[in-house]
Amino acid sequence: MSMTRVIHRLHTLLPLRGIRLTLMGDGLRFLLLCLLPSPARAAENLFLRTQLALYQERHVKPRRATNTIRLAFMYLAPWFDWRQALALVQPATLIRWHRQGFWRFWRWKSRPGRPRLPAELQALIRQMSDEHPSWGQERIANALRRKLGLRISPSTVRKYLPKRLNGGPGRRVPSQRWRTLVRNHAQAIVACDFCVVVTATFRRLYVLVVMDHATRRMRYATATTHPTAPWTLHQLREAIPADHVYRFLIHDRDAMFSQELDQCVRHLGLKILTTPPHSPQANALCERLIGTLRRECLDCVIPLTAHHLRRLLHAWATHYHTGRPQMSLGPGIPQPPAALPAVLCERRHRWPKSSHVVARPILGGWHHDYRLEPQAA
Repeated sequence: MSMTRVIHRLHTLLPLRGIRLTLMGDGLRFLLLCLLPSPARAAENLFLRTQLALYQERHVKPRRATNTIRLAFMYLAPWFDWRQALALVQPATLIRWHRQGFWRFWRWKSRPGRPRLPAELQALIRQMSDEHPSWGQERIANALRRKLGLRISPSTVRKYLPKRLNGGPGRRVPSQRWRTLVRNHAQAIVACDFCVVVTATFRRLYVLVVMDHATRRMRYATATTHPTAPWTLHQLREAIPADHVYRFLIHDRDAMFSQELDQCVRHLGLKILTTPPHSPQANALCERLIGTLRRECLDCVIPLTAHHLRRLLHAWATHYHTGRPQMSLGPGIPQPPAALPAVLCERRHRWPKSSHVVARPILGGWHHDYRLEPQAA
């Protein structure tokens, strides 16, 4: 697209440059003719008229007038009686050229409509509308005027609103987004789910994952060969501390989550939120965590036993919490070490000469953790 625009601009600018050079040449010739004495100009005029008469007698058809010729005729016509000297076109044609030239000049000079807002201000209006979907055009205009000192009318704000939020004057989105609602209640939500892993001897192991919605931390992960409701309840008691601040527990309708288990969990101060049938998107964050666990750990290592699988889960959970940046946190790390986040280097693409990059392998080298450490003396 950028190459096409450059070619289009070249095609537009090159003819204009040729017209300017031609007009400058004609202007220079006109100044030289002005320096000649009157008899010389009269003789040259008669000489040119005689040659033009020969072309008229032979009925030679002239070439079509270019924009350069039209501009030159329009400029030279007021200096003398052009009706007697005009031979290439009709007088009405030259008058039409004058009218078109003045029409284009005043159209360029008037520039109808208001100028567009700066690109930074357009981006700010779109950002405000995305962050506050319940705000209307007048609310955004008032905020810009009172807080930033920018005088913009509501109708101008409406012109730059996204189409999905531009419902016209007096119309707005009646409520906040679902994402905002979940973010406001994330501190009180904990979710859990199961996934299946096959060992090297083709035994099926069941992995229970418990996660925190607010920090995206994996609070607990363990595996067993025969999951039951009492075992699941015991693991939930291990995962959720006694002094927790959670209010809701999300799980699906699996047989491991029995009514007795839900009743015991309510005694822990949690309200059970059961997802609808065949609706994994209702527990999307936990499903996403299990998908990441599969892609980055379980799909690249074949566990031998349940104990081996627990060791793998512990190793990957440590990397997930302390060394893996997550886009959902800004990007950020759920439990960053004391040395993180690293201080930005003075030079964008060079780390300090006194330090070097150290790569620590994780899960046998499937992942690596990169840190800056001082050079050895």
